[in-house]
Amino acid sequence: MAELSSEAAPAWEFHLPLSADDLLRSDGPSQYTVQEVLPVKELRGHLAGFQARFRTQGALAILQHFDTLYSILHHFSSVEAAVKEDALELMQKVVSSHSNALTAVLDSADLTPSLRALHCNALKMNCYVLVRLVEAFETEPNRSGLLGLDSKKKNKKSQGTGFLWEEERQPVLQLLTQLLQLDLHRLWTGSVVEEEFISLMTSCCCHILENPSIGHQKHRPTREAVIHLLGVALRHYDHMLNATLKVTQMLQHFEHVAPVFVEAVSVWIKEYGMKSIVGELLREIGQKCPQELARDALGAKGYATFLAELAEQAPAIVLANMSVLVHHLDGESYGMRNAILAAMAETLLQVLNGEQLEDSARSTRDQFLDTLQAHTCDVNGFVRSRVLQLFTRIVQQKALPLTRFQAVVCLAVSRLQDKSVTVVKNAIQLLAAFLSNNPFSCKLSCTDLTELLQKERQKLQELRDKRRTTAAVVIPPEEEWEAMQPELQATVKSCLSSQPQGEEAGDLEAGDPAQVSDKIVQLLRKSSYKDAVLLAQRAVCLFQGAEPFVSCSRTEDEEDFLMGLLRTLYTGSQPGGGTQEPTEGAENTGGEEQGAEEQPSSELAKQEMLVQYLQDAYGFSVKITEAMSLVSRMMYESSVSVVQEAIEFFVIVSQFGIPQAIVGVRRMLPLIWSKEAGIRDAVLNAYRRLYLNPSGGSERAQAHSLVQSLSLLMVDASLATIQCLGEIISEFMQKDEIKPAVVQLLWERFTEKSQCSALERHVAIMLLGMMARGKPEIVGSNLDVLVKMGLDERVPENYRLAQEVCNAISKIASSQKPALGKSETPFRLPQSHLLFERLSEAISVGFAGSNPYWIPFAETAVALIYQLAEGPEEICARVLQRCSQQALEKLGEPEGAEAEPGSSPTGGAGDSSSINALLLTHLVSLAGDVALQQLLHLELAVSAELRRRRIVGEEQETKRRASSSRKKQKAKSTGNETTVEMELGLTGASAEDTEAELIRSICETELLDGKQLLSAFVPLVLKICNNPGHYSDLALSAAAALALGKFCMISAEFCDAHLRLFFTMMEKSTLPSVRANLMIAAGDLAIRFPNQVEPWTPHLYARLRDPCQHVRRTAALVMTHLILKDMVKVKGQVSEMATLLIDPEEEIVALARNFFTELSSKGNAVYNLLPDIISRLSDPDSGIEEQPFHTIMRQLFSYITKDKQTESLVEKLCQRFRTVRTERQHHDLAFCLTLLPLTDRGLRKMQDNFDCFGDKLQDAAVYSCFQVVLGRLRRLCAKPEMKALVEEFEQKLQKCHNRGLDSLAETPQGSKCPESSGRPAAQTARRTAASSRRQRPLRAANRELDSPFVTPKPRVSRAHRKTSRPKASVVFSSDEENSPEEAELTEEETPSKTTPISRASARCAR
Repeated sequence: MAELSSEAAPAWEFHLPLSADDLLRSDGPSQYTVQEVLPVKELRGHLAGFQARFRTQGALAILQHFDTLYSILHHFSSVEAAVKEDALELMQKVVSSHSNALTAVLDSADLTPSLRALHCNALKMNCYVLVRLVEAFETEPNRSGLLGLDSKKKNKKSQGTGFLWEEERQPVLQLLTQLLQLDLHRLWTGSVVEEEFISLMTSCCCHILENPSIGHQKHRPTREAVIHLLGVALRHYDHMLNATLKVTQMLQHFEHVAPVFVEAVSVWIKEYGMKSIVGELLREIGQKCPQELARDALGAKGYATFLAELAEQAPAIVLANMSVLVHHLDGESYGMRNAILAAMAETLLQVLNGEQLEDSARSTRDQFLDTLQAHTCDVNGFVRSRVLQLFTRIVQQKALPLTRFQAVVCLAVSRLQDKSVTVVKNAIQLLAAFLSNNPFSCKLSCTDLTELLQKERQKLQELRDKRRTTAAVVIPPEEEWEAMQPELQATVKSCLSSQPQGEEAGDLEAGDPAQVSDKIVQLLRKSSYKDAVLLAQRAVCLFQGAEPFVSCSRTEDEEDFLMGLLRTLYTGSQPGGGTQEPTEGAENTGGEEQGAEEQPSSELAKQEMLVQYLQDAYGFSVKITEAMSLVSRMMYESSVSVVQEAIEFFVIVSQFGIPQAIVGVRRMLPLIWSKEAGIRDAVLNAYRRLYLNPSGGSERAQAHSLVQSLSLLMVDASLATIQCLGEIISEFMQKDEIKPAVVQLLWERFTEKSQCSALERHVAIMLLGMMARGKPEIVGSNLDVLVKMGLDERVPENYRLAQEVCNAISKIASSQKPALGKSETPFRLPQSHLLFERLSEAISVGFAGSNPYWIPFAETAVALIYQLAEGPEEICARVLQRCSQQALEKLGEPEGAEAEPGSSPTGGAGDSSSINALLLTHLVSLAGDVALQQLLHLELAVSAELRRRRIVGEEQETKRRASSSRKKQKAKSTGNETTVEMELGLTGASAEDTEAELIRSICETELLDGKQLLSAFVPLVLKICNNPGHYSDLALSAAAALALGKFCMISAEFCDAHLRLFFTMMEKSTLPSVRANLMIAAGDLAIRFPNQVEPWTPHLYARLRDPCQHVRRTAALVMTHLILKDMVKVKGQVSEMATLLIDPEEEIVALARNFFTELSSKGNAVYNLLPDIISRLSDPDSGIEEQPFHTIMRQLFSYITKDKQTESLVEKLCQRFRTVRTERQHHDLAFCLTLLPLTDRGLRKMQDNFDCFGDKLQDAAVYSCFQVVLGRLRRLCAKPEMKALVEEFEQKLQKCHNRGLDSLAETPQGSKCPESSGRPAAQTARRTAASSRRQRPLRAANRELDSPFVTPKPRVSRAHRKTSRPKASVVFSSDEENSPEEAELTEEETPSKTTPISRASARCAR
């Protein structure tokens, strides 16, 4: 190419190519073409030549050396780094130089065409090379900064070459921005810069923005440079269309650019005034097809993020263009719906907020609120959740109109029952926001608001009645005149145009002007406007010169005169005249009345506003109260976040004084035992905020407030609630969060130093006992005070208080328990201590009384004696003897007789009428308490003391041997020490077993031996239990049953001998309290003696069907503990637990759900039991209807989550079709298949076993269930193979179903010989039954376990089958003598012992 001087214009023109290869092809002689692509090894030299030429010629040197730069771009991946870096640095200098030169060139007036073409070509070449270099560096695979290189590698590269691309981008972009800020239009013909040049300048921006890390804070300078470069292009070069398209494309394909473009749009609006870009972008997004966005999740997410964040930055502009976006609310992309709804919410918060809105803005606000409310019921849970979040923000910023409060609150309450956990959580948050920001009151008690509302309504009614009495003069004459003026004026015009002048007075007789005036006014009030006008005309003619009928002047319009006259007459406003005194009087009277009514009118308006306000407040309070009942049920959901939100909601509700909040506050108490640390902390924080932070007042006042709040919480609280509250208070005490002033106040109340009621004193000692769990020294340092003040002579008057005193003192024993293996002496008090004297006296004094709280007090007192006393059995023996003496005296025994060991206290009992049931109840209860505590004392305290003494002896022996071994040689001593350690280890293990055996032998042989005191009460307990007709007292029967259970806990032999009586009572007793007590005792026996109780397990399950709700609840609790602790074999009888899922009592249903939830966490337990449960519950004899069966199965199948479990259950259920006998069972099995989350492997299993259920498809119910399965499988079809399998399965189903229907239709024709046709069917049925017996996993014997009482005998060896024992009987009689005809249980009905069950926790349980 010929060289060109700086002044000569080239003969060619440089066209910006679409691709780099276009420059190698020539489309004409006037187009520049690259002549030669230089080899890589020559590039350094040619680049140096270009640099030299640049020094002399300036930026126009590119015209001769473009091929060199093009060659570098062409070989960029193989060019040395130094050459590339030099090229970039040189091009920056060239473009900068050219920019400076163009400033003078463009400002000169004599810009010739040749010079313009010369600089235009050079500019395009320079910019092309620089931009392509930027893009090449940006997309270079090994560039630093984009591969996440660590700081060491970056530093090394920086030190080695001095070049870091991340630092070079910003200067280049600023240089291009500076260049575009020049008036480049003069370089192009027509003063229009070609669009290709602007696109070239901005193309590098897009490459840089494609970098995912461009949004990081460290790249902020580069990001701002890109934004300003694009802003200059938009502002000066009309780059709107291309920029809009490029932005929307990048939003569709790059998720990270949405926040960057939001920032860019904000800059373009504020600094460049380009508000129109927002409208263009929103229109472009609005034109996207909703169906395509539903398929393009990435693009929809980018657009949604951009819209939502843009609405936060420019809500007013988004509002102006909202109409182009709203159609996406009907699209399938929930992300777009969320974004548009968020944009609406932002406009509501920032633009359409306040009371001073214009009508159009108010209408738009209402439309947006309607849209938000409608989408609270969106089909997608994410949209419903998002709308609730938006409403929460609107409420928190007080942007929701009061007229919408009730509607939105109702929507939030309805969403509490949503199936989505996220929606429920956000609904609770919204309700909490409503409470925190409600405009009504800080106290929202429905009761208080109802009373106040009724009072104000009555006052409003009185004001309205008062106003009705003066309603006749309410409207002033001026307003009436304004109303009639248009029609009256038309009448005047008509009369003047139709009647000639001078004929007006023909019919009017002379008279008083005042009378004529009154007549005219009357005509006007009757709306006789024409007559009134004619009369006025005649009066003017007749009474000329008389007021007010003064004739009009010639210059005044007659129409105006008549209207003025009529107005004066009607309103009575004529000034001065003496002839109008009555009118003036009327005017004055009306004015006074109007002034008097203004005040009642304003008062009425204020009262109406007050009543409306109270109505809104009451409605809001009612909805919050309704929400509380729903939220309280969510405290035991599986979602931790929902539980935490429910707890927070009740904290806020409590702060607003809603009385029903105490129910939720109590309901959250059991969550203190939650395994989730987040839930436990939430409960502690809730009670800390509610009770530990009273506001205002002195420390004493705050302590009083805290005690009062806790006392209110404990009113009518259950024992479980009090235990939970005790755990919370002990936590607070351990963390020193309860101030000493609170403890001091409680002691003052207990000791009656401060005036308080008996109930407040009772609560004080309960709270002190709770605090002693965290700090036992609270009670330990005041033991004497507790004994003297709490166990004084007034104990018989208040046994409940005495019981709480014992509970508080027991915290000392709990804190003094030595650790296992420690040798510290246990804390015990001597028998002569005042505490035990007072307790013995309190028990003895109240024994013969009728106080219902004596029994629980005696139980607590006996337990305390065994916990703290030295030799507690001696104290309790004296107490028992004293009480037995009282009983004997009351029953008519000779005075001074004592209950000798081995003799029954009831030996002298005569006629049943002389039996004192109360005394027997107290005596039996006390004996049972002593028996149980004696057992615990032996197994815990005595065993621990034996172990402690052994450890002390071993330590002393070790020290003695160690001291003697020092005198021997070193080598021998080492061997001896090792031997001693081994011996000690063996001795310790054998000694521990010996101690355990000693305790067991004492329990088995001595405690109930005839020489012991406890044995004297066994005949009494057995007699009461054996004769429920004789001892029919409810309390006595319950106490005897419980005592029998406690005695059975002592000895395995005694337990085995009386289990038949025990379970007979539990099965056939008519008293629910007896059955419940025995169920609890049976649970303890199952843990202590599992081998003895195991044969009776079916009768434990039988209590789950007890008619009494209390017994069922107790049985559910006991069986839950036994099964989860592996103390009872989990057999098919666990189906009895499943039936509790449909119990009418909600509490029992909750217990059953909790049981199966816990059981599901134990490996495959539910999966293993499910087939047997299905078999039992679908059996016609089970008594479970079809719909309840569905309810149970839905709950149980929710625990099947593993694919392998699903596949196995599919196979098992399909094979069950062959063994079941009834259509109902077919329906149940088909329904169970619909509950399984099937996959392709599950479908294959179903097809493999198609023959098992194919013949059942003629049944419409079975076929419909398989259609449900098929529909679910269709939705999972993602692969062609899966679709083919589903289609094949569908064809099989239809074929079998249709074939079955056809055979049913042909049956009447083929039924001529029913006998012959029936024979094969009967044979097939027999074969099916036989095969079902072989394949059924449960033995036939197990199906008989639901009989009234009989328990099947376990399988025994042949050697024992012929042996028989004499029949023994246990009799229930209704009279004193035993009658064997009443309730006899034979030996065959008594379960025999089976193979012993090994229990790993047996030693711990004992």
